[in-house]
Amino acid sequence: MTRLNRRDLLKAAGAAGALNLAWPLSAGLTPAQAREAAEALGADYDPAPFTLGVASGDPQTGSVLLWTRLAPEPLAGEQPLPEIVEVDWVVATDPALRRVVARGTAPASATLGHSVHVPVSGLRPGTRYWYAFTALGRTSRTGRTRTAPAGHVASVRFAAANCQAFHDGFYAAHRGIAREDVDFVVHLGDYIYEHGQVGGVPADHVRDHEGGEIFTVADYRRRHALYKGDRSLREAHAAHPWFLTWDDHEVVNDYSGTGGGAPFMKRRAAAYQAWYENMPHRDAGAAALPDPEIHRTRRWGDLLELTVLDLRSHRSAQNLPDGTILGARQKSWLKRNVDRAPDTWHVWANSIMLSQLRGRPGGSYMFTDQWDGFLAERKEVLGHVQGSGLEDLVVITGDWHSAFVDDIRPDYDDPSSPVIGTEFTAHSVTSGAYSADWNKANGPLMGAANPHLKYFEGNRYGYDVYEVTPRRFSAHMRVVADRRDPVSPVTTLTTFHVDRGTAGSYEDPATKNSPAQWRRDG
Repeated sequence: MTRLNRRDLLKAAGAAGALNLAWPLSAGLTPAQAREAAEALGADYDPAPFTLGVASGDPQTGSVLLWTRLAPEPLAGEQPLPEIVEVDWVVATDPALRRVVARGTAPASATLGHSVHVPVSGLRPGTRYWYAFTALGRTSRTGRTRTAPAGHVASVRFAAANCQAFHDGFYAAHRGIAREDVDFVVHLGDYIYEHGQVGGVPADHVRDHEGGEIFTVADYRRRHALYKGDRSLREAHAAHPWFLTWDDHEVVNDYSGTGGGAPFMKRRAAAYQAWYENMPHRDAGAAALPDPEIHRTRRWGDLLELTVLDLRSHRSAQNLPDGTILGARQKSWLKRNVDRAPDTWHVWANSIMLSQLRGRPGGSYMFTDQWDGFLAERKEVLGHVQGSGLEDLVVITGDWHSAFVDDIRPDYDDPSSPVIGTEFTAHSVTSGAYSADWNKANGPLMGAANPHLKYFEGNRYGYDVYEVTPRRFSAHMRVVADRRDPVSPVTTLTTFHVDRGTAGSYEDPATKNSPAQWRRDG
């Protein structure tokens, strides 16, 4: 059977003059009509009022953050609910929720979109738990989570996902993640896309009521709700705890968090609020708004130290001699963490490519929205890593919609600069990559221009699963057969390994003959 992805359906509807029936966020639709249009694009929702599902995040040794949002009309900008709704929650050690270890009540307020963020404490380290919410006489689906272990850990498995444009396909990758035996998930950004579709064509210059770009809290709420209409995304949230960072499309393409005038700052505040309302995010302060704190360091026993970076909120403009992608405070924090890092694997969750990427030999940098637009700061940070003697650094990255494996060097323009780590850039969940012809032509050019680039594959979509032991870090590239298929099978394209105490990666011999547009031999 021929399958159409969401973009194909939107194009067909636009050609037929029926855009308002095809694009759920078009002007003039009631919330019920918008939901009907979303369901025509393959969306569905949990029973009200927990239509958007449940989630957990930021697991620590004795606590985890639980999330839900009451949205009986998911595609409404404001819900037909009282100002405050009391939401009961329960945590248990069994799926039937009989062996209860914690319970309580939290207010869901209209001010925060009737979202609930519950930091549950007093839990046991390294333990799996199940949880659910009750409100307005209804009970949510049951979610599953786990706390971080303490002390010695023999292994950890986790998944990473990024870039999931709703209009580009179904979330079979998240269906795969939901079924993986992993301890947690790291989302590396571009959870939503702020631009719209008019007849299936991106329309960055028009408002969301025309099927285009979004600006207000209500706009962003509805966009998040549309994305959570994909059942597989809700399943992945309910199956595992998540760590979160963001990239640009949670607000607007290629934005700098410290630039722009009053209209942009208002828009950014709206986007940040809606992001917080719809995510299992634990903030460090008493209130997450107006600026949620993203960066943090978390331990998974004695095996892994996870450092989550925020590469949007504090950056300057690109290509400045003294430009910053981290901001002064986050950079100082990162350097301090490097200085006092334990003897363990060090994983940086990094939303945009850290490694240098020239498009062709002798050519300029390709995308200065990446770390390539902040050359002095990258050299400073990686030089600090080298000077500190930090070993076993692995950086996991999103954004590119293609898979890369790179050696990390403190100075990419110096051929004698030592390898100090490995960067794995994962495929996107659905967001469109370059064409197969582009990948075929440019993969070898990028390989020739970047001696540190070991692997490039851009024709597929999926996610990564990382398997870590005291001796080895393995990256398994999972790919879906067809992003147009919501239940597409998932396979492993290839696997790379990094041995403890040895900087640099190598491809597993069993998968080395898998398709790719570039791999460096030897």
